[in-house]
Amino acid sequence: MSITVVFGSDSGCTKAIATRIGKKLNAKVLNITKAKTADFEDCSLLVLGCPTYGVGDLQADWEERLGVLEEADLSNTKVAIFGTGDQVTYPDSFIDAVGILYDTVVAKGATVVGFTDTKGYDFSGSQALRDGKFVGLALDEDNQSSKTEGRITEWIKQLV
Repeated sequence: MSITVVFGSDSGCTKAIATRIGKKLNAKVLNITKAKTADFEDCSLLVLGCPTYGVGDLQADWEERLGVLEEADLSNTKVAIFGTGDQVTYPDSFIDAVGILYDTVVAKGATVVGFTDTKGYDFSGSQALRDGKFVGLALDEDNQSSKTEGRITEWIKQLV
């Protein structure tokens, strides 16, 4: 199984998570600033990682390079998404970026895997919710970093 993890990160938090996930999956890990359309297409599992900035915005590099993802043919691609956010400071837009990426890849024909339960989180709204679940892995390194390793481990079990 060929796996590619593509992430965007300003402070390094999402990069560190992407690296951890990449090691566990024996995956190629790539910053969105370096990604080409083929990087999204040439794998059996594509993992996307993005922090949510401000009140529900994509990280700046993802915002600038979203077109590269939108050019990709994802019709036969399995995609998993993870995001970092702060559920305490931004409870109304917790991991919204995950929802934005989800909508983008679904529109390109991808099959999204790795939905996760909202139990254990304390937020009031998220664009990443569908049918009562997050459409990917939600991580809050600011307030629940002690839960990250367990959440990653459980999430990866769904992907492989």
